[in-house]
Amino acid sequence: MDDLAALASRDGTLIATVMATVRQRISARQLTPGAKLPSVRAFAKTMQVSTSTVVEAYERLAAEGAIRSRPGSGFYVCGPLAPLSLAEVGPRLDREIDPFWVSRQSLEAGGDVLKPGCGWLPADWMPQQALRRALRGLAHAKDATLADYGTPLGLAPLRQLLARRMGEHGIEASPDQIVLTESGTQAIDLLCRFLIEPGDTVLVDDPCYFNFHALLRAHRANIVSVPYTPTGPDLDLFAQALVEHRPRLYITNSALHNPTGATLSPVTAHRLLKLADQFDLTIVEDDIFADFEMEPAPRLAAFDGLSRVIHIGSFSKTLSASVRCGFIATPRDWVEPLTDLKISTTFGGGHLSAELVLSLLKDGSYRKHIETLRQRLSAAMADTIRRFEPLGIKPWIEPRAGMFLWCSLPDGLDAADVARRALADGVVLAPGNAFSLSRTASRFLRFNVAQSQGERMFEVLAKAMKRSDPQAEA
Repeated sequence: MDDLAALASRDGTLIATVMATVRQRISARQLTPGAKLPSVRAFAKTMQVSTSTVVEAYERLAAEGAIRSRPGSGFYVCGPLAPLSLAEVGPRLDREIDPFWVSRQSLEAGGDVLKPGCGWLPADWMPQQALRRALRGLAHAKDATLADYGTPLGLAPLRQLLARRMGEHGIEASPDQIVLTESGTQAIDLLCRFLIEPGDTVLVDDPCYFNFHALLRAHRANIVSVPYTPTGPDLDLFAQALVEHRPRLYITNSALHNPTGATLSPVTAHRLLKLADQFDLTIVEDDIFADFEMEPAPRLAAFDGLSRVIHIGSFSKTLSASVRCGFIATPRDWVEPLTDLKISTTFGGGHLSAELVLSLLKDGSYRKHIETLRQRLSAAMADTIRRFEPLGIKPWIEPRAGMFLWCSLPDGLDAADVARRALADGVVLAPGNAFSLSRTASRFLRFNVAQSQGERMFEVLAKAMKRSDPQAEA
């Protein structure tokens, strides 16, 4: 009797597993309305279960209305198609704390919640007086500025100014090679729409900015990660990935890498571009942290001349996350099709945001703000590192600038568990595996030093670490 009960329990679990697999494929649009399911025999072999288990799973799914049977033909997916669930596109590993969890907790946090895991500066670190002054000036702008769509490429004077700013980093881009976007995220989205098809392989760093994963999943890309070092991607493994996967794109931060704070070295940059040329690889260089640098680091777009490197940026991190304004610097022959794609997805650009950014860049207030910001971040970085030492938290590297620290916890601690315990006390942390496609960063946390000021964050963190320590519990 006990054996029969165990067998029944096991079969029930197997049936549920088969059903969950079919539902996931439907949710991820691997099986669309009207598509035929694998035969019972073939799916049983794939799932390594008995044919009777698959038959029972299919019958239960048919009873739910997810699939339907055609006698003599097989089982087919019913319609209409369920709404896309990005969380189901990839494996649901540690779903409680994945990229969407970190983003949602940070964006939805109330005023009393601390956010050392978020990726932006505190509101009181932004140039609020200058923003208000610029907004008052826009109140007297021409009617067209206040009410009309922007031009497809975006505000011409701002593109001219951006071209000059990029020139300071050695990037030669004329204003007509620059397309304004609503944000850096929209810039990457447009480039993915333009350059890849579902199933194409895209390389990312491991770890990398977690929203790269989310965007690429939304575009049905095959994501492959390459370990990141203090001077850039591991070039031996990068070359191996090029040979094995023949990727279409590589997306990275070359300066002030997110989440590690590392900086690409000139030697790595040159070798990386040689590999890209050899394997016909396009590189998207996300440079939204450029203005945090004390001294400019090498830019792939500067070495490459915007041939196979696309350079993007925005002002969300340094000016205001509410003022959505980004840009793409691209090869000349890509400008027209990218502009057509921009029109098809957003029609006109954000005229008001572009005018606001232009006003702040022209009157000198942005430059003064950035100078102050760099000094504040440098002080916050040193203070945070000092206060982590007695907790046994060690920075992977000490970044040259910026706001991120990529830190390892003491042996035996799991970052996801620490983050859950900290959240219960009103502190949002960013566990390492949210940034790691290979999920090999379970001991790491990314800290935003600007959001890590004050006693409460360190007190909650110490408490969460103590509660997560199995030796302390013992």
